[in-house]
Amino acid sequence: MKLLQKRDDLERELQIYEAIWNAKYKDAPFPECVPHKVERIMFTDTRETVILNKEFFDSLKNDANTKREKPKDFPFDGIYYRSAIEREIAMFYTEMGIPFKYEPEMIIKGVNGFTYPDFVPYIKELDNCKIHEHFGIKNSASYNRITSIKYGNYSSAGLIPEIDVLFTHDVNGMPFDIRAFSSKLNTAIYTTMISTKQPY
Repeated sequence: MKLLQKRDDLERELQIYEAIWNAKYKDAPFPECVPHKVERIMFTDTRETVILNKEFFDSLKNDANTKREKPKDFPFDGIYYRSAIEREIAMFYTEMGIPFKYEPEMIIKGVNGFTYPDFVPYIKELDNCKIHEHFGIKNSASYNRITSIKYGNYSSAGLIPEIDVLFTHDVNGMPFDIRAFSSKLNTAIYTTMISTKQPY
């Protein structure tokens, strides 16, 4: 009986908030909350750029990094991932309905040869790709240097950290948590929307 009463109270409260919203905003979302196409670019060399859109996403070969052999311990959906956390990230993207490429081959300005980011998810609503690097080796000075170099490489290619390129970590004292990553991804998507809002 108490649960039914609580449900009725919450439904009445929701109706009040809906009435306030409808009176003030007439059912229209804030303009910056409406998804729109964005054009984020990346330099592939000093003069050449690519737009991080569906055409770019479709051009990427999935699971292209053959330089380092992968363990067979972390399979998901036909691909072997390098760690349990990378597999967890792939499962998250899949559950959220976000298409992604795993370790695709890319060319970016300032890097000799190819770069293989861990993930490149595609945000359909914005026609925009993000790059997602996960750093999972703990307490390694050489690995920390690689992290710093990758951060610099992406920045030199014209990409904005935590908007165009997302970095996640699994380190002592701050283990990876998919909930924190979900929040980070949402922030990057929303920031992209409001930073590139169209004229009204």
